[in-house]
Amino acid sequence: MYLATSDEIQGLVAQGRTIQETIEIARDVARKLLEAAADTGTSRLVPARDTFDYPLIVAT
Repeated sequence: MYLATSDEIQGLVAQGRTIQETIEIARDVARKLLEAAADTGTSRLVPARDTFDYPLIVAT
C-alpha cells in the first residue's frame, strides 16, 4: 500500500495499491478539495496545473 499527502493542500490523504493508483487518487482528491474551497470562497491556492513535480518517498 502507498500513501500520498500534501503540505500544500490541507486534508489531502490518498491510499492505493500501486504508486500510479495512489497518484491518480491523490489527483482526484486534490481536485475535489480545491473545488470545494473555491465554492465556499476559502481557497488560498491557485488552480493546479495538469502536470507537476512531486517528491516520491518509498520505504521498504
